[in-house]
Amino acid sequence: MRTALCDTLRIDYPIVGFTPSEHVAAAISRAGGLGVLGCVRFNDAEELDRVLDWMDANTGGKPYGVDIVMPSKVPTEGSMADLEKHIPDEHRAFVERTLQQLGVPDLPSRTDDAGVLGWLHSVARAHVDVALKHPISLIANALGSPPVDIITEAHEAGVKVAALAGKAEHAASHVASGVDIVVAQGYEAGGHTGEIASMVLLPEVAEQVGEQVPVLAAGGIGSGKQIAAALALGASGVWMGSYWLTTSEYLETMSSSHAMQQAMLGATSADTVRSRIFSGKPARLLKTRWTEAWSASDAPDPLPMPLQNLLVSEAHQRIAAAKDPSVVAMPVGQIVGRMNQVRPVADIMSDLIREFDEALSRLDKTR
Repeated sequence: MRTALCDTLRIDYPIVGFTPSEHVAAAISRAGGLGVLGCVRFNDAEELDRVLDWMDANTGGKPYGVDIVMPSKVPTEGSMADLEKHIPDEHRAFVERTLQQLGVPDLPSRTDDAGVLGWLHSVARAHVDVALKHPISLIANALGSPPVDIITEAHEAGVKVAALAGKAEHAASHVASGVDIVVAQGYEAGGHTGEIASMVLLPEVAEQVGEQVPVLAAGGIGSGKQIAAALALGASGVWMGSYWLTTSEYLETMSSSHAMQQAMLGATSADTVRSRIFSGKPARLLKTRWTEAWSASDAPDPLPMPLQNLLVSEAHQRIAAAKDPSVVAMPVGQIVGRMNQVRPVADIMSDLIREFDEALSRLDKTR
């Protein structure tokens, strides 16, 4: 299991793992892939700096990357107070009423900006500034191409830039902007995702830009045979996010995530929904009583990003603190149907490699 991507990123296997957990990201890198740490949870650039110091010390000298959330066009951003003014009272009332109906208690204390500042453009830029002070190998942007000046700054530091694409034309635009790696993210993926399934999207993107830059397959990947299929469809590697949510290392960072893992362990591939209720942009989430409440006839339409983030930020904190698997609010892809046990990252990586080899052997016997 080796492609040109391995030489580009200095990794042993063409497996890139996105995660909000530094413990998971470091374990992926140590196991021969590229761990990519999601930065959106960091409101404070100093906190991110401390976590990246930890990554530097715990990846065994192996490369790692970071993931930011930044639109290519700089938005007009006011203060938190200014943004709060744009949230309708009826939306606030719906959220509070829904939490009460679901039995989600109040928090002991309230932090106004917790879990939301990382979605702001200005904070994402601060994340980039901090990350480039560390020996990262990759900056990935969850919202397509980052601004050109960010791409230039990364390249000057010798850092590759990746961007997610849900259409072939998006991929072409990314490459034209200077992006080095395109992640073709199919409809079945968790988090922010488009409307085209991986089986269709991946070869379209590979045919569009694969001769210019490496293409990673994202969405519906949780086994070595799926990695083999992705390479057969034109990918140079894979981007996996959801599959690491049920690792034992995830709880080392997210100690309050036992209920989330419990909910995912019992879920099938049919137990997700694509909705704008998480951030204001379409994202695939685990289907729970919280997502069902938003699909009811009395539910308001979700607000645009970042207003929806502001609206539900405290609700997400309350839901996490409630530790009720039936209510969790968490992005995850349809691959959740394979995530039926808690395992260490190293075991998962070992299985992916073994299953890949078995898939190739099986194909070879059919020739």
